[in-house]
Amino acid sequence: MTERVPVLRIGEVLLVSLQVGLEDRTVLDLQDDLAARIVETGATGVVIDITAVEIVDSFVGRMLATTASLSRVLGAGTVVVGMRPAVAITLVELGLSLGGVRTALTLEKGLALLAGPVSRSAAPS
Repeated sequence: MTERVPVLRIGEVLLVSLQVGLEDRTVLDLQDDLAARIVETGATGVVIDITAVEIVDSFVGRMLATTASLSRVLGAGTVVVGMRPAVAITLVELGLSLGGVRTALTLEKGLALLAGPVSRSAAPS
């Protein structure tokens, strides 16, 4: 049985903190859970906290982009926060642009981005 990633609500925003290994089943469950919570709560934003992610590969990069696209289609802007320099370097080296995914250094800055006037757009920060 795979571990589920909790999806927490903070006002109009859903917070996903990746603290477990990202296996295929975990990611699919997360995407299903997140989509259901966006619809259920009417959330306007999603923050994906990857502070605990030390190693990334093309699978993780695609997962972040797909999850952000899924959220956007359901009307919630997405911000990825807590990216370590090594993770950013690896994503660039792998050629993964994470198109349409906004990023912020901290949770506080990510929440501020979502509260701004372009919260539902895919404009990079």
